[in-house]
Amino acid sequence: MTTAARPDGGNWPTMGPLLSLVALLLLDGASGQRVKVEQEVLSYPGQSVNVRCAFTDPIGIQLTQVTWIYEPKDGERINIAVYHPNFGAHYLDSPQKGRIRFTTSPPSLTSPSIQIADVKMTDEGKYICEFATYPSGNELGITSLVMLAKPQNSASTITVVAGSKPVAVARCESANGRPAAQISWVSSANGNGTTVSKQGADNTVTVSSEYYMVPMAADNGKDISCVVAHRTQAKSESFKMKLTVEYPPQVTIVGYDNNWYMGRTNVLLTCQATGNPIPTTVTWKILTGEMPDTVVVEDNKLKVLKVDEAVNNTFICEVKNRLGLGKEQITALVRGTRLPEKGPTTGSIIGAIIGVIILLAIIATAIAMYRKHRDNKLNGDGPPKYKPPPPKKTKAPTDRPNTTHEPVPENRPLQHQYYNTQNAEPVTDLDTFPGDEDAEDQRERYLSGAPSGWDDPEHDEVPPPYMYTSDPQEHDAPRDTWDPRDTRDPRVNVYRDDSFVSPAMFV
Repeated sequence: MTTAARPDGGNWPTMGPLLSLVALLLLDGASGQRVKVEQEVLSYPGQSVNVRCAFTDPIGIQLTQVTWIYEPKDGERINIAVYHPNFGAHYLDSPQKGRIRFTTSPPSLTSPSIQIADVKMTDEGKYICEFATYPSGNELGITSLVMLAKPQNSASTITVVAGSKPVAVARCESANGRPAAQISWVSSANGNGTTVSKQGADNTVTVSSEYYMVPMAADNGKDISCVVAHRTQAKSESFKMKLTVEYPPQVTIVGYDNNWYMGRTNVLLTCQATGNPIPTTVTWKILTGEMPDTVVVEDNKLKVLKVDEAVNNTFICEVKNRLGLGKEQITALVRGTRLPEKGPTTGSIIGAIIGVIILLAIIATAIAMYRKHRDNKLNGDGPPKYKPPPPKKTKAPTDRPNTTHEPVPENRPLQHQYYNTQNAEPVTDLDTFPGDEDAEDQRERYLSGAPSGWDDPEHDEVPPPYMYTSDPQEHDAPRDTWDPRDTRDPRVNVYRDDSFVSPAMFV
């Protein structure tokens, strides 16, 4: 357990031996050991710190004396305080003499804690509480006193020139801290950090770190951070910076489109340059010597008022800064005629064609679906919109009509009578003479007149109501006995003149 000393130096309040013993039992985790101490105590210079010690379970053990021993980090052990019940407390010559005392007066053999006032950085080390007991001999406990000193942290970049060898581009320092600080680097640049520790005054430590890399022009302005972690800080301290890399100007000429034709006017070239330090001068030159009269130069821009043979040349742009000169050149080709305008790229054309094909496919699909829906509706596919009622037969002759189609007497008996609760509709000729249509058309028309749900009568299905069935002999008569003057279909007992149609039924 680690406990920082209070600023007033009383990091262990005054309490009785029993309370001190209970506190030490909670503070120390060493199982089975009767000498209870804190493993570590923290303190800042100038404060007072308590170093606690207690002997637990003294039953059966006779305590004769307690001695405090100081062991510096680099040095030998020395006795600094002794307490004997008969001879009292005694403080020996040591670096702590005059600043050390037992916390209780008179001291207690079971709880002989000590206090060190005005703690110095040199007081850091191990403090040993040793009991002389009978008959078990000496028993001891060790506490480490850790002196803390908050460091002074700082960071900065180092201005470097772009090159080919690794150099330090940033530096970070944590000065006069105790214990030593931990320094790390975070950067998008490709490099590594090095760390060096140095002992400072009054046993403090100064930690310095530098970031090394091969500087390039592209590294200028990149982010870099130095992160310092220390025991006295609640969180790490971060210093955010930007690298500073100097380099000569880098030059680019823009504006030439390879379409300088005779008579073209107001063409422009621009000289773009980057550099660190910032470029100071820009100079335009032409390979043949002097600039033509049709050329106007203004800062980093070169303007050709009218293209002619004089500008069929090489133009050079030179840019300077403190580190040197950077330049770029471009050769202009004067054409007799203007180049044709560039059309859309191949990728654009292909994309447009694919888009048109997809659109046409969508339109064609929509039209096909609409036509199919319309054809299904016209052909009667889908749910029926009406169901015709049972047909009604108005008249049925007892014998074949004569060839002159004389009217049937009113008192002629009806062989079949059907009743319909709906109003009568005009009759329509549903049958045809043999030979008027082919067999398939006759069958389709015959089936089309049947009520919904009837099947083909030629395949042993139930015949429709108006089929002639009451005279089997006449129905089974041979084909050669049929009178061609007869206007009836030999299979149906309905006259053509007396054909009928069922009235429509609306659902």
